[in-house]
Amino acid sequence: MRFCSLGSGSGGNATIVEASDGSGVSRIAIDCGFSLREFELRLARAGLCCDELDAIFVTHEHGDHIGCAVSLARRHGIALWMSRGTWRAIGAPEADGLLHFARDGEAVALGRLQLTPYTVPHDAMEPLQLRCSDGASHLGVLTDAGSITPHLLAHLQGCQALLLECNHDAQMLAQSRYPASLKARIGGRLGHLSNDTAAQILASCAHAGLQHLVAAHLSEQNNSPEQARAALAPACGAAPDEIIVADPAAGFGWLDIR
Repeated sequence: MRFCSLGSGSGGNATIVEASDGSGVSRIAIDCGFSLREFELRLARAGLCCDELDAIFVTHEHGDHIGCAVSLARRHGIALWMSRGTWRAIGAPEADGLLHFARDGEAVALGRLQLTPYTVPHDAMEPLQLRCSDGASHLGVLTDAGSITPHLLAHLQGCQALLLECNHDAQMLAQSRYPASLKARIGGRLGHLSNDTAAQILASCAHAGLQHLVAAHLSEQNNSPEQARAALAPACGAAPDEIIVADPAAGFGWLDIR
């Protein structure tokens, strides 16, 4: 199994996950938070085209995550997965028989991949994040959550790779020029994970078999790669330079999970 990011931040989010065996490859996009043309260009930089996607999974309805997902699915005949709440939040569009509803804790089998959606605290209608597996390896994906829940932690245990939101440094956010209402939303229980809260999550699920740790969805105004790494490193016993930071604009290249 391997994964990469086409971008990770308020300007747009998309993660590609694939699993392969001797008979072929199964591949999904988690979120498509860009215009259709931009998504196609970014996907090409990862060595892929849209017709090579087997499914799209939308975590929630915010524009930097849903982006072109519906139009992409329609144009290329790609299966589209999301919660019923997300579907309603975007106006309950028709999707030409391509739409499938995901539910908390109900595994989704997509060829060589198995997805397990789980609910998170975020200011959206029915947000879901994902645990992805090929049967042997596991990737935990967690962005766009404002606080820690036992349910969330349970779904991240034992993963060989973690894509973990480190949206902001709490002090930088407090001192920023953002309006008080926006600060309260970002830093609130249904907002986004701070570096320190992400480190608490990591400390609860770090283990010797963790191969890849990626800090994702960093705010360009209220965080830095150095601060994210410094917060996460003690939580898992890693050196800061061992932690990958997803670039808000470019994401990161392919990472293999073995």
